[in-house]
Amino acid sequence: MSSATALIGAARQADGSFACDVPDGWLQGRTAYGGLTTAMAYNAARSVEENLPPLRSAQMAFAGPVVGHMHASATVLRRGKSSAFIQARVSCDGEPATLGTFLFMADRASPLRVDAPPAPAVPSPEEAEPAMRGKGSAFTRQLEYRHAMSIGDRSKPELLRWVRLRERAGIDAVTELLLIGDALPPGVAPMLQGPFMASSANWTVHLHGSAIATHDGWWLVQTRAEAALGGISSQLMAVWNRAGDAVLSGSQTVSFFPADARQRAQ
Repeated sequence: MSSATALIGAARQADGSFACDVPDGWLQGRTAYGGLTTAMAYNAARSVEENLPPLRSAQMAFAGPVVGHMHASATVLRRGKSSAFIQARVSCDGEPATLGTFLFMADRASPLRVDAPPAPAVPSPEEAEPAMRGKGSAFTRQLEYRHAMSIGDRSKPELLRWVRLRERAGIDAVTELLLIGDALPPGVAPMLQGPFMASSANWTVHLHGSAIATHDGWWLVQTRAEAALGGISSQLMAVWNRAGDAVLSGSQTVSFFPADARQRAQ
């Protein structure tokens, strides 16, 4: 098993870019897991400038599959006094695959505070039942999952699970958060009949606060569909730390189809 820490560390190049062959253990179907691609792009983005403020937001466009040789590089779009926009490009065997725009921004003095919704009341990871055992894409073996809501409820387009990396020593909290934030199946999964495949087209994330952290590596991750029609779903996503503090909110467009649809089309 190739840990994320080892993989990202070995991928760092002298020019600040990141390059590696995508291990089979990090695949999601026929492409690299989107969380890994995002984490690699983020590390390329934060390597292109010194003394960047904390990451606040990222917009990822997963335009093509990432398999084989991955290369992530970044350029500064604009650097101001308190913020920086940095664009990262991920190519696969020389072909463009993913485009990410990262916003780094320092805190500003303000008396206003509006808190994101707190974490739902759920069992602790120690009390919750294991999930995703022997199921799902190859990358799920890199993670531990625990059910945080009723396993048998298939009436809601929502999933809520505790997630943590199996090997997380030496990894920074933001990279860790990006690695686990997209780790659940789509919110429509409980309502689908039979095996299915899913593909994320994009991912927008907003980080809450400048001191992202959790305890024992556990994060509470939620995906919830807003609408689904014609095999395409728009969903909201959220992550809380072990203390119940909201650390990430996001949205995503996902396509889904029966697992045998690709075989029928061939």
